[in-house]
Amino acid sequence: MKKYFAECVGTFVLTLLGCGTAMFLGCNTPAGVVGTAIAFGLSVIAMAYTIGGVSGCHINPAITFGVALAGRMSWKDAVGYWCGQVIGAIIAGAILLLLTKVVAAPDLTGGLGSNGVANAGGVGGALLVEFIATFLFVLVVLGTTDSKVGAGNFAGLAIGLSLILIHLVCINLTGTSVNPARSIGPALFAGGEALKNVWVFIVAPMVGGACAVPVWKAIAPEKK
Repeated sequence: MKKYFAECVGTFVLTLLGCGTAMFLGCNTPAGVVGTAIAFGLSVIAMAYTIGGVSGCHINPAITFGVALAGRMSWKDAVGYWCGQVIGAIIAGAILLLLTKVVAAPDLTGGLGSNGVANAGGVGGALLVEFIATFLFVLVVLGTTDSKVGAGNFAGLAIGLSLILIHLVCINLTGTSVNPARSIGPALFAGGEALKNVWVFIVAPMVGGACAVPVWKAIAPEKK
């Protein structure tokens, strides 16, 4: 149970700090985009070195899906991870809503840092953006955490930096999800279009994460 709780805590931190930065810094200026991207990446790095030794620090259902498909964890554990991740994100979403009620700073995203499809040209464009972004992100995760050829203790740093890069590209398109839990938490409390379209940010990342598995297996060195 400790690893499931660790995933809950880690996803809570990622959602709270990442979406919180987007809310109060805004994403309609270059500084806001860069700041939000850095916040998400640093959250992953911080959690990687905090709970990585407990759960591996997936804090993302798409990563857990890819790791399970790659045979690196049991499906029982995968379900436990998913439950912890979604619960953590929902708690973060509730706190973000509470913050908008008790602090003077407005929510500059207008939706608790939730994701959207409009700037990507609609549902089809958002699906494509999130699929590609998550595919690349999970490919980095699978490669850097490979027990034989991975980055070892530097994996968390590489993963966090890659998440910053992905956010820089995608924030102005979809708000960047690449993480179903991070999308579900704020959307539940934002409602409206965010909740209506949250399925996009569940389906596309999960499919993207799944497609990264055979690609990594194809390029990974043979294990002796």
